[in-house]
Amino acid sequence: MSLPFGLTVGAYVVDVRSGRVGRLMGHVGPYVQLRPIGGGREWDCPPEGVRPATDAERISAATSYVNARSRGEVP
Repeated sequence: MSLPFGLTVGAYVVDVRSGRVGRLMGHVGPYVQLRPIGGGREWDCPPEGVRPATDAERISAATSYVNARSRGEVP
């Protein structure tokens, strides 16, 4: 299976179904696996359901994670 948009493992992408930003970890069967910024449980997404994240989207997601961590909401 080829990844959409010529993406590579490790690329930051947006799950267009939910708007979540994640890191592309690989693929199994018909799905790609995405991991939230800052780590956590991967989720499956159909390849046509992802697009490359813009710099602004990636920075916003990383900032949200850091803020939540500073408030003690995530480990």
